[in-house]
Amino acid sequence: MLSQTLILIILTVLLSFSAFNNQKLYGDLILYPPAVNRGQYYRFLTSGFIHADMQHLLFNMLTLYFFGQGIESILTTYVGKWAFLTLYLGAIVVSDIPSYLKNKNNSHYASLGASGGVSAIVFAYIIFAPWAWFAFPPVPAILFGIGYMWYSIYMGKKGTDNVNHDAHLWGALFGIAFIFIMMPDQVLGFIQRLMDVQGP
Repeated sequence: MLSQTLILIILTVLLSFSAFNNQKLYGDLILYPPAVNRGQYYRFLTSGFIHADMQHLLFNMLTLYFFGQGIESILTTYVGKWAFLTLYLGAIVVSDIPSYLKNKNNSHYASLGASGGVSAIVFAYIIFAPWAWFAFPPVPAILFGIGYMWYSIYMGKKGTDNVNHDAHLWGALFGIAFIFIMMPDQVLGFIQRLMDVQGP
């Protein structure tokens, strides 16, 4: 049986490829404030299943693949069967809301991508293994997370593409909050792991 992580990846790849070749589908799914203002609230979720290009899709799906299954296993064991989907899908929706509120009267704004959900997964992983090393770039997870945050804030201020870089930041915060609310013992656990530089 496929994991929830793999199901999400397959669905995202299929929808993204379809949207690459279908402008109507792309336009129907993207987060577009005037459409949301008309009651199309589903876009908060569907925009997370399409991507700007192959590079954007590949980065998000590889990141989800490497970190998703570990977090899925932890949440399924200690919280429940649907906790992982709630974390991922909830992060996609919640991370889009600040960008929408900032641009709700801007007919030139649109955004897309799974960045909010993927960020939530990455930062949930950091809580459980802050000093685990990333293969590329070769840095501990916690340092990767700090750099990731800085990059997201910087690119969000530039605003030169349809990628919702602000969603990286809000998704990360949602992921951290979700774990600490659902597993409050991990607040102390994270602090202990953070102090143990030699730990996992």
